Amino acid sequence: MSKAPAPVIAETPSPGGKQAQRLLRLYHLYRLSVGITLVLLISSNMDNQLLTSANDDLLRSGSWLYLVLNILLVVFFENTRRPAQLFSLALLDVLLLCGLFYAAGGIASAIGNLLIVSVAIGNTLLRGRIGLLIAAVGALGIVGLSFLLSFSHPASPNDYLQVGTLGALCFAAALLVQGLIRRLEVSETLAEQRASEVVGLETLNALILQRMRTGILVLDDQQRVQLANHSALTLLGCERLEGRRIDDHFPALVERLHLWLNNPTLRPQSLKIASSGLELQPSFISLDTNPNHQTLVFLEDLAQIAQQAQQLKLVALGRLTAGIAHEIRNPLGAISHAAQLLRESEELNGADRRLTQIIQDHSQRMNRVIENVLQLSRRQQTVPQRLDLRPWLEQFVAETREGATERQQIHLSIASGDIKTLMDPNQLHQILDNLIRNAWRHSALNHDQAQVWLALFVDPNSQLPTLEVIDDGPGVTPDHQAQLFEPFFTTSHQGTGLGLYLSRELCESNQARLDFKPRQDGGCFRITFAHGRKQG
Repeated sequence: MSKAPAPVIAETPSPGGKQAQRLLRLYHLYRLSVGITLVLLISSNMDNQLLTSANDDLLRSGSWLYLVLNILLVVFFENTRRPAQLFSLALLDVLLLCGLFYAAGGIASAIGNLLIVSVAIGNTLLRGRIGLLIAAVGALGIVGLSFLLSFSHPASPNDYLQVGTLGALCFAAALLVQGLIRRLEVSETLAEQRASEVVGLETLNALILQRMRTGILVLDDQQRVQLANHSALTLLGCERLEGRRIDDHFPALVERLHLWLNNPTLRPQSLKIASSGLELQPSFISLDTNPNHQTLVFLEDLAQIAQQAQQLKLVALGRLTAGIAHEIRNPLGAISHAAQLLRESEELNGADRRLTQIIQDHSQRMNRVIENVLQLSRRQQTVPQRLDLRPWLEQFVAETREGATERQQIHLSIASGDIKTLMDPNQLHQILDNLIRNAWRHSALNHDQAQVWLALFVDPNSQLPTLEVIDDGPGVTPDHQAQLFEPFFTTSHQGTGLGLYLSRELCESNQARLDFKPRQDGGCFRITFAHGRKQG
């Protein structure tokens, strides 16, 4: 035998969630109210208003049965959500009311109106054809029982009109209620979507606010912190500020706020934070639309602003010096060439030869400065390649040893394993050449034999390829460490002050990082490379 199709009741969706529970409770309350009212009317001998036939005992029994059954249904089906149970509940209620309609004498009683209300409430819990089935049962009950009663009590044409009207109202109530419930569900779904979008936007705004580099505070009219993002806590050197008065912790900030309130056109003065050691620039915005008179406070690190300004100055300087360098290079080459020819003259004595050597040395130094400036101004675009650092570094060290003097030595140490990165090999060659020559120069200050050590390994913490360039020179003082990578900063009379700056810029353009690590017996420059995986 073929399997019978599933009943329509299981396919009919019913409202879910809190709305369904509210409607079900309303339905229970309505049926209990009807049952209690009927019992009270029967008990107080006021049932003559309902009866038009001699079915007094049937009406009394039916009223008590309706009340008792509904009490049991409320107890056992208080929170039911299954469509089959909801359909059975509505069908039983309509059938019971049809029985009371017959016992009360038909159309002349008010129970027909109760049937319409029950059909309407039942259609709030049921959908589509199953809800119309309840309406059809109610309409057939009214029409059929009215015709049955007409055999014992002849009815007037007006009574038949009322019967047809009540039957039609059952369908009209079902269709109207289903349409209203459908619109209500659409509106509720739309409201939930809007609420979800609002929550998502609030979460996104909170995430953006917390990730901003600018410190943000929101103060009320009592200078109490209502919101503080992560950057503000970091800049102010605090772990938590929300709910606290800002004047208890940073009276200087409140002083600048009061000055700004007196004259919003004035630029607030910067303030020094003792806990973090930073100098901050505050700015204020009044949130006039808020009834709590809140003030929005922005805090910016002046060191970062100065760094950005310095970068802009360097760009302008690079463009200016590039033009000047082109004009200087030609006469400088003529001077150097003339000094070289003059030095080859046999008529010069030792003192004159020394002077020509000085001219040539300083000409070469000026030429190196010009070369570095031109590299900054017309630096070529990085072309990263997947580079195996082990063979590349071994070849680089071999070439460097061939060009080194007898007083210059280089040592290489490479950890086991596959060490690869993404790097422009030409720019890496330029970076290491600058670092090695700088290390030799510092090592020669303490030793007759200038030495440099190269150590290639994978950092155990970051799991990134790392290369250290180590020397045994006098090291770098703490005061100079903060200025090592600034342009034109040098501790040597022969240096240009652009080598380390250019090396760091080249590293950053290859997604690498160059740092200085102080040591007790020298210095160490560490290059932390990027992973060797190409981004898709």
